[in-house]
Amino acid sequence: MAKDLIHDAVKAALINDDWTITDDPFKIELLDDDRTLEADLGAEKMFAAEKGAEKIAVEIKTFGGSSVLNKFHGALGQYLDYRDAMEETNIERVLFLAVSINTYAEIQEINFIKRRIEKYRLKILVVDVEAKKIHSWKS
Repeated sequence: MAKDLIHDAVKAALINDDWTITDDPFKIELLDDDRTLEADLGAEKMFAAEKGAEKIAVEIKTFGGSSVLNKFHGALGQYLDYRDAMEETNIERVLFLAVSINTYAEIQEINFIKRRIEKYRLKILVVDVEAKKIHSWKS
């Protein structure tokens, strides 16, 4: 699977925010099938005060080009498939769709997309790819 254009920047942003990359890619075995899905990254962050860890899976997407709506459509389907597969196989990670600040601004201009994000409860990781820093977590 080819890596997205911002893959390395998202990975660096997570590392810069004290996340440990556990998987690159993050494999999701399908239940009752000999097939595997691959989200881009798996990561975890230790919290000493709670003596636990938060675990996430991250699918990275760039929506540049002529049709933001079309690219979002593909990303939404992939996100929902990954989330369902993780649920069916009891993978206890929270799935995030990682996008650049510019991509997030573009999708926020399209009301149809904003309604889909709300309807399907997408969790979005917004990354400043130039600075390689996490800009915000949207849930």
